[in-house]
Amino acid sequence: MAEEKKIKVLLAKAGLDGHDRGVNVLRLGLQEEGMEVLYTGIRQTPESIAQRAVDEKVEVLGLSSLAGAHKYLFPEIVQLLRKKGGRDILVIAGGMIPDEDIPFLTEAGVSAIFGPGSTIKEIADYIREKRRGKKR
Repeated sequence: MAEEKKIKVLLAKAGLDGHDRGVNVLRLGLQEEGMEVLYTGIRQTPESIAQRAVDEKVEVLGLSSLAGAHKYLFPEIVQLLRKKGGRDILVIAGGMIPDEDIPFLTEAGVSAIFGPGSTIKEIADYIREKRRGKKR
């Protein structure tokens, strides 16, 4: 029986946000959930994030924001992904994102927002379910 291919995830911190404790916990947790996880490091540009996601052929891009620039940066990243051929990349986000910003981000192409209190298992299960639906 062939081993199932690992889901490849890129986690990214855009803009001037230098807080990465949460994204590092998520990185380790998703690895424990059996995913292949790459991390851009802090203070990345939308261009560099989108390009790396396409170059690395990831299935999922997880964006993290604790600095309040998510309404500007996340839609720009989604647009750049589309322009660069990453239309099929699932984009999720997390961090300190106010509830009132969620509809704006989902309209911009972010599939789901995971705020404080979200569990690693909840995020991993969401990713697996969305990827399973893509492979049908």
